[in-house]
Amino acid sequence: MNNTIKKVLIVTGGGDCPGLNAVIRGIVKRARKEKTWEVWGSIEAFNGILNEPQHLIRLTSRKVAGIHVKGGTILKTTNKANPLKYPVLQPDGSIREADRSDELISKIKSLGFDAVINVGGDGSQRISRELFKKGLAIVGVPKTIDNDLQATDMTFGFQTAVQIATDAFDKLVTTAESHHRVMIMEVMGRDAGWIALHTAIAGGAEICLIPEIPYDINKVLKRIEARYTRGKGFVNIVVAEGARPKDGTIVARRGEKGSEHVRLGGIAYQLAQQLKDAGCRAEIRETILGHIQRGGTPVAFDRILASLFGVKAMELVIHGEYGRMVALKNNNISYVSLEEATREYNHIQKDSYLIKAARGLGISFGD
Repeated sequence: MNNTIKKVLIVTGGGDCPGLNAVIRGIVKRARKEKTWEVWGSIEAFNGILNEPQHLIRLTSRKVAGIHVKGGTILKTTNKANPLKYPVLQPDGSIREADRSDELISKIKSLGFDAVINVGGDGSQRISRELFKKGLAIVGVPKTIDNDLQATDMTFGFQTAVQIATDAFDKLVTTAESHHRVMIMEVMGRDAGWIALHTAIAGGAEICLIPEIPYDINKVLKRIEARYTRGKGFVNIVVAEGARPKDGTIVARRGEKGSEHVRLGGIAYQLAQQLKDAGCRAEIRETILGHIQRGGTPVAFDRILASLFGVKAMELVIHGEYGRMVALKNNNISYVSLEEATREYNHIQKDSYLIKAARGLGISFGD
């Protein structure tokens, strides 16, 4: 009987997400049953390994007790720690990207880690894929409120984000009705409109604008005008941050130093101005939910899904099945290769039943 202690390292990268702590707890609890595995966490994604001094913590049962109900991640996170394009500050204040992946793998192995579990979204799993190709024993766990990983039916964090957005939308409906206003609510969704679409259906929006369907401002205005009779009426609009007009671009600004992404946000204000320029006579108000969608206690669904993902990820590690990402498939917890996990982006298909049903409910997409 081999009682040699093995070590697995957990990394949480990218944006924070409700359910991350439930994944960590699931991994630790499953590992504890084996009695031959130690679980460690890297603080701020791969920065915990690459920074000097290194910042790693041992994850015991006591350390993870009760964390599944808490938002965020006890391991902290960052979107500025891509080891393949690591941001290095230059003497003149500029940022140069450096490939530190070989250095990262060498450090992980020198610290005695037998495997890594990388919990993150599309970008994080692309990193997992490349690190696996370079010889790192790694397993991925899909995390994103945007639900934009195609290889899993759903990502944890998404349902909580939709619930938060729907709660906010419900409140805006009553104030829109009271003042006969057009209320525009902007939600997250850089390249995919899953949060916006689900919120629109759940909340009963009149208009939903998403990245997959560029909108015609005149058609949006026509839909608004149809809701008003003798100056009475109201309209509630949900718009994803990555939505754009047919003859325009998304609203974006330069990201922070070291970040690979531009910062989105502000489409609600742009849309309001476009409507005014097109002749909208109704009062318009804008609400941007922003990071409220990422925070707080995860709903029960996300706690359960994240816990199941954590257990499955640890089981893949125990059995040496690396280069895979756990996934929800047809209501079963399964896995796919990291190649398959990152092959396609999970856009909403324009001919999907979800879109057809939304149209059937009278929701306009401005097209």
